[in-house]
Amino acid sequence: MQINRIARLVTFGLAVAGCYTLQPAAGVTPELGSTLAFSINDLGRVALGGSMGPEIDQIEGRLISNEKEGNGSDYFVAVSAVRLLRGGNQVWRGEQVHIKSEYVNSIYLRQYSRGRTIALSTIAVVAVASLATAAIVGTGMLGDDPVPDTGLGTSRRTPRWPRSFRPRIMHHNFPPLRTP
Repeated sequence: MQINRIARLVTFGLAVAGCYTLQPAAGVTPELGSTLAFSINDLGRVALGGSMGPEIDQIEGRLISNEKEGNGSDYFVAVSAVRLLRGGNQVWRGEQVHIKSEYVNSIYLRQYSRGRTIALSTIAVVAVASLATAAIVGTGMLGDDPVPDTGLGTSRRTPRWPRSFRPRIMHHNFPPLRTP
């Protein structure tokens, strides 16, 4: 059935897309190509404010390179999203940004969440199943009355309630217009 096929496609799509969470990367060296989120401090907001905007809270993107300098690291990131301090979100298309380690409060790794994916998939399956059941079983309401067949090829339907409404008379408080 068509509905069965749609339900399978929706479930498969949700399972493939999945849900991801940001987990703190405490002590873990991020691999090149992994998706990271950098929580930016005040110094970073001032330094990156000219190119990215002054209200940066978090920068998310794919790690392109990681260079060690002294006691810190510099990160080159293909930015995919920027979250702002007051709750906004800007979508980027992979523009490369240089982020120094002194601009960063903490680093988060983007990881697949099996629990969230299962919960979202379950909700989607229940929704599709309930829609399919309602479409198959119906609501129990009957449609319009059938048109009686008189055998003459034409038929006439009369309304259930007579439509004898009196026209409304409009009263205006304006004086009548005079013609010149």
